[in-house]
Amino acid sequence: MRHFGQIAPAVRKRLFYREPVEFTPDSPARLLSAALGATLYSPATRPRLADDVVKQGGRGVVSMVLCLEDSIGDADVTAGEENLVRQFADLAGRPGAELPLLFIRVRTPGQIPDLVRRLGPAVSLLSGFVLPKFTAERGLPFLEALTTAEAESGRRLFAMPVLESPELLYRESRVETLEGIFRAVDKYRERVLALRLGVTDFCSSYGLRRGPDMTAYDIQVVASVISDVVNMLARADGTGFTVTGPVWEYFRVQERMFKPLLRQSPFHEVKAVALREKLIEHAMDGLLREISLDRANGLLGKTCIHPSHVLPVHALSVVSHEEFSDAQDILRPERGGGGVLRSAYTNKMNEVKPHRAWAERTLLRAEAFGVANEDIGFVELLAAGLAE
Repeated sequence: MRHFGQIAPAVRKRLFYREPVEFTPDSPARLLSAALGATLYSPATRPRLADDVVKQGGRGVVSMVLCLEDSIGDADVTAGEENLVRQFADLAGRPGAELPLLFIRVRTPGQIPDLVRRLGPAVSLLSGFVLPKFTAERGLPFLEALTTAEAESGRRLFAMPVLESPELLYRESRVETLEGIFRAVDKYRERVLALRLGVTDFCSSYGLRRGPDMTAYDIQVVASVISDVVNMLARADGTGFTVTGPVWEYFRVQERMFKPLLRQSPFHEVKAVALREKLIEHAMDGLLREISLDRANGLLGKTCIHPSHVLPVHALSVVSHEEFSDAQDILRPERGGGGVLRSAYTNKMNEVKPHRAWAERTLLRAEAFGVANEDIGFVELLAAGLAE
């Protein structure tokens, strides 16, 4: 699989200076954690779940979570487990289908080895588990269960803990909780693919809900948690983990309304571009601002609950030609001693030592999402995806 793989090769050639690399569930964890992109959640009870997975994989989704936790009722857990086993068997019987990385969000540690055993050979399609309401005390049993299931199945399985507990939100317990989380995930570092933020649960502790014109960063009590999570768990000194952006709850994007206009327009080309930008901004403004703020605050990827969110997340994850040029200049071997140089775009200062970690992360993102051509921006990437 690869990002933007659903787009025709000739179109990708026009869009990308360097195309996204191909990867598989067996690729190095470093690449997979950067390539998660928009992770699409789906309730495990959906009767045509296998069809949904194949459909979304063909539309450019590269990671999905099949949820047995908050997205379904307590009374539906057993039926959800049974459905998952059936749907994985269905997927295993479709050789050649383009499947995303698949994860199961469980409720209890015991579900992990139980589901792995029940999946049988179809466990080869599973990349890991999402662990809810993760703290050191509650999380270690999940990680131990994952290790046991991995040993029994012979299948590499990753964990994606969700940081969403009240202990993490409340100021008086936050630092201690974060320290405990770090010790837990550090002990199982090779198995932890990414840490996910559960902002909806944070908001619920205070009876809050952000509107479609606000981002998570506008809710100060939530923004402070994100800041501390990045501070303690996402450092660029080799101790950090990939932390993904919070879910966007709204899906007012009306693709049918503006999709034809993105393909063609009766207006002059310049007016057509302006029209496309206006339509996109109107339909996605809050989501686009939050994605941009996610990246500015050190988050990569995003939890998504609607397919219309996937392409914007991926389009805004593509490395611009200017970013790529700066990162390459900073990391040239002859720059090892440091110093300051003018950007090739002659619009900024690149300071080699302070910008090195940024440059390394940028080149990793470039592997996963590609590098856009000089004249290609978000609008063109989104339009190409919608045209497919």
